[in-house]
Amino acid sequence: MVLLSLALAGCGGDHSILDPAGPAARGVAWLWWGMLTAFTLVFLMVVGLWLAAFRRRGHPVRSAAQERRLGLGWILGGGILLPGVSILLLLAVGVPAGQRLLPLPGVEAPRVIEVIGHQWWWEVRYPHAEGEVVTANHLAMPAGEPVDFHVTGADVIHAFWVPRLGGKIDMLPGRVNRIRLEADEPGVFGAQCAEFCGAQHAHMQLHVEAMERDDFAAWLEARRRPPPQAEGHDTAREAFGEHCARCHRVEGLAEGTGGPDLSDIGSRATLGAGVLALEEGAIARWLAEHQTLKPGNRMPAHDHLDAETLEALGAWLETLRP
Repeated sequence: MVLLSLALAGCGGDHSILDPAGPAARGVAWLWWGMLTAFTLVFLMVVGLWLAAFRRRGHPVRSAAQERRLGLGWILGGGILLPGVSILLLLAVGVPAGQRLLPLPGVEAPRVIEVIGHQWWWEVRYPHAEGEVVTANHLAMPAGEPVDFHVTGADVIHAFWVPRLGGKIDMLPGRVNRIRLEADEPGVFGAQCAEFCGAQHAHMQLHVEAMERDDFAAWLEARRRPPPQAEGHDTAREAFGEHCARCHRVEGLAEGTGGPDLSDIGSRATLGAGVLALEEGAIARWLAEHQTLKPGNRMPAHDHLDAETLEALGAWLETLRP
């Protein structure tokens, strides 16, 4: 029962390919189940033949011609016919499953969301005629409609993978790859970089949220405007402008490009691409301990800032929400 429980634990969760939440993911899951079933049948057949060979008494008497015909039969059947049929069946099921992931031309062009992989965080862009929305480590998408994701890498090779929505695709510096995914209904899904990209590869997670179309439109519209500035944080804003604005962007205040956009950081689910849950005091802790929590990340240590300044910065950043 313990072994069965451990085996079944992989059938659920926000990173499970066996719990599909979209048409492309269902195609991949059914392909996996089909391959597992075929492998199990072949394995049982081979084991059965192996056991039968051990139980046989004596040696059959055959002529040289019979031996040649038997050997030829095994070569044709086991070496050509069986692999050929297996490959044809795999292609018959696998090609349609793969086509669901391709951004093929259709009646109406799907929405485009751009995702850029950095060491070790995600930049997400929503290009639009009325103004581009940029966020980090949080991907929102409409449910019930296909979305084309244009992905690339900013430094090294990464890979974009939302297991419950479909297959993964590499993010190559200098090249834009495309994949089409769709969520059946609103929900929250886990995503992970699926290509080793450095020491913190395992801590490069993406929070994916599928919303109703109207809710998604409202989410976008709220982020096209500068975040409201809460009163009483003048010192923190000055410290941000002096120490953080070169690398981080805040809509209406700073246009830094080296690190994640912080315009809506207060509304995100996690910090550090999944390292910390975003709760009260979490940003101040991240600012003080980020090289301990995620060693090697590219934000320099803030040893020159006192604890009060870091706490003030964290409290102000938590207010940055649409």
